[in-house]
Amino acid sequence: MIRLVIADDQALVRAGLRGLVELPGDFEVVAEAADGTQAIELTQSHKPDLLLLDVRMPAGTGIEVLAELRRRGALPPTLLLTTFDDDAALLEGMRAGARGFLLKDVTPERLYEAIRRVARGESLFQPALTARVLEQAAAAPGQPGAHPEALTPRETEVLRLMAGGFSNKEIARAFGTAEGTIKNHVSSLLSKLGVRDRTRAVLKGMQEGYL
Repeated sequence: MIRLVIADDQALVRAGLRGLVELPGDFEVVAEAADGTQAIELTQSHKPDLLLLDVRMPAGTGIEVLAELRRRGALPPTLLLTTFDDDAALLEGMRAGARGFLLKDVTPERLYEAIRRVARGESLFQPALTARVLEQAAAAPGQPGAHPEALTPRETEVLRLMAGGFSNKEIARAFGTAEGTIKNHVSSLLSKLGVRDRTRAVLKGMQEGYL
């Protein structure tokens, strides 16, 4: 059973989401939040397997909720939902630690798939939301050709944790290795993907099928 907290400022949306996610039988909504403050408090107290989080809410946006939960060490795998096709929100959400990003007009089947994938640690970003950003990343100076050098298994693992918003220090702790070793892995995968920063590395990794 995947335990969820739903955070959205609209009561009808929360009720609709609860009804949808409880249909398959393997999801349980343990709490509902109407604003950012409630989202932080309920997520920290219930420790859900997944947070279903609206991007735009009063008393703390979805991005601010992510940042505060991460600061407290209480950020679960989080799936952002929005009515806006907003590249800026996508990038901010990725930097803040979101594992997935979907528009609210997504089909129930796609939503169920996203919840299951994000809850088990994968990253999932709706292609329609990332297409323009990926095009920009692909056009950046210094990019290699259409087939960048393949990442090693460890570099792929590092990239996946980067996509989840983890720092080099946090990744090093997860792997039980030195932070300097992780910095070397990050430098190597940036070079192989032909990008200049972590955000572009995640976007390029999505484009190349690593995420």
